[in-house]
Amino acid sequence: MENKNNVPVFTFSIVAIILGVVLYKQFDFNTLTFEKPALAIVYIIVFVFSIFVLIKNYKKRSEK
Repeated sequence: MENKNNVPVFTFSIVAIILGVVLYKQFDFNTLTFEKPALAIVYIIVFVFSIFVLIKNYKKRSEK
């Protein structure tokens, strides 16, 4: 049963890496704006959620 929590960790880490790269590529550093602001908001929300899940799981694992 302990192995069940490893799947979300792997999945959310892949999602966080992909979204981080996409956000970096879409950000224009000269004008400090995103190419597609509405899509960037969705990416940021999912990116923050995936980082939150990874941190939550890391804290739970370190308590054991």
